[in-house]
Amino acid sequence: MADTASTQAVSAARARSGRGKEFNFAWEGRDRSGNIVRGETRAIGEAMVSATLRRQGVMVTKIRKRSLKRGGKIKDKDIALFTRQLATMLKAGVPLLQSFDIVAKGASNAAVGTLFSGIRADIETGSSMAAAFAKHPLYFDALYCNLIAAGEQAGILDELLERLASYREKMLAIKAKIKTAMFYPTAVLAVAFIVVTVIMLFVVPSFKQVFSSFGADLPAPTLFVIAISDFFVEYWYLVFGVIGGGIYFFMQAWRRSAAVQIAMDRLLLKLPIFGPIVEKATIARWLRTLSTMFAAGVPLVEALDSVGGAAGNNVFLIATRKIQQEVTTGTALTTAMEHTAVFPNLVLQMSAIGEESGALDSMLSKAADMYESDVDEAVASLSTLLEPIILVVLGTLIGGMVVAMYLPIFKLGQVV
Repeated sequence: MADTASTQAVSAARARSGRGKEFNFAWEGRDRSGNIVRGETRAIGEAMVSATLRRQGVMVTKIRKRSLKRGGKIKDKDIALFTRQLATMLKAGVPLLQSFDIVAKGASNAAVGTLFSGIRADIETGSSMAAAFAKHPLYFDALYCNLIAAGEQAGILDELLERLASYREKMLAIKAKIKTAMFYPTAVLAVAFIVVTVIMLFVVPSFKQVFSSFGADLPAPTLFVIAISDFFVEYWYLVFGVIGGGIYFFMQAWRRSAAVQIAMDRLLLKLPIFGPIVEKATIARWLRTLSTMFAAGVPLVEALDSVGGAAGNNVFLIATRKIQQEVTTGTALTTAMEHTAVFPNLVLQMSAIGEESGALDSMLSKAADMYESDVDEAVASLSTLLEPIILVVLGTLIGGMVVAMYLPIFKLGQVV
C-alpha cells in the first residue's frame, strides 16, 4: 500500500514537471495580521507565485527570481547528512518547512541548498514529501521515496527518516571501506607503471649508449630489456594510445552493456583477496536494505523491488528478481534465497529463524551487522596481507630490469 502511494506520488511529480520549467522565487509580503513574512517558492513564473500566496492569505509586496547557484557536486554524504538533520529536527518538534529552511541555509554547498529549497517549495505548494523527493531521482532513489511515502501515510515520518539516515550512513561506511581496500593496490600499481615507463623511456636508452662502446655481446636479459625499451621509445604514442583507448572503451562497455556488467560483477566476486570482501559488503547492503524496508512496513514482494538495485551487484540483482518471482507464488523467503545459490548458510539460517519467529527484520539487521563487522576486519588486515605480495611483484619487475642492465657492467672486467 505504501509502495502504491509512492508510485502515485512519482506519477504526480512527473505530471507537474511536464508543465514547464520551474524556478525558485524569493518573496516578501504581509500576512492577514499585517506581519511581514518572507519565504521562497518554486514555480513556473511570478504570476503563479502571487496566486499561490494569495490563496494562503499573503499579500505579496516583492518577488525576486533567484539565480541558480551551482556550487559543488551533491554527494551521497550530503544526502545522508540532510536525512539525519531532518530526522533530528522533526523528532525535536520543529515544523517540517522550518526544518527544510534550516538545512538549506546551513548547507556549505550551494547546490545542496538549492536542491532542498526547491523541495521545500514543492511541499509548501501542496505536494507530498515523497512526490517532492521523487522529482530528483538522481539523489533520492525508489527506496528513499517508498520509505518517505510509508512514513507520511502512517504518521511516523520522523521514525522513518531516522531509519533512512542510519541506513544511508551504514551504506556510506561500507562504500568507504571498499574504496579504502582498493586504493592501496591501485595506487601502488599506478606508481609502478610510472616508474617502469620512466626506466624504459629514459634510463635504458642511456645504458644502451654506454653498452654500444663495450664491443662485446650483451647477455640475453639485457637484450630483452633493451628490445622492450626500443619499442617503447619508438612507439610510445601507440602504447599509451592502446592502453588509454582500451581503458576508455572498456569503461564505456561496462557502463552501457548489461552483459559486460554482469560478467564483471561475477569476476569481481571471484577475485582472490578482494572477492570475499566485495561479496560480504554486497550481502551486508542487501540484508540492510531488506531489513530497513521490511521494518518500515513495506510488503516483502514490493520491498524486493528496491533491494536488488541497492546491493550494487548484478549477480545479486538477478538473484533478487528470482526471489521475488518465487515469493510472489507463495514460496518462503528463505527457500527462494536458497534456490539462488548466492547466499551463505549463515544468512539462510538467520532468515529462516526470522521467518519462524516473526522477527525477520530484526534477524536480517543482525546478519547485516555481522557482515559489516567482517568487512571491517577484512579491510583492516588487507594492507598487511597485500604488502608482501606487492613487494614481491615490484621487486621482481623493477629489480629484474635493474639487474639486467647491470649484467654487462659485471662482465666489463672480462671484456677489458
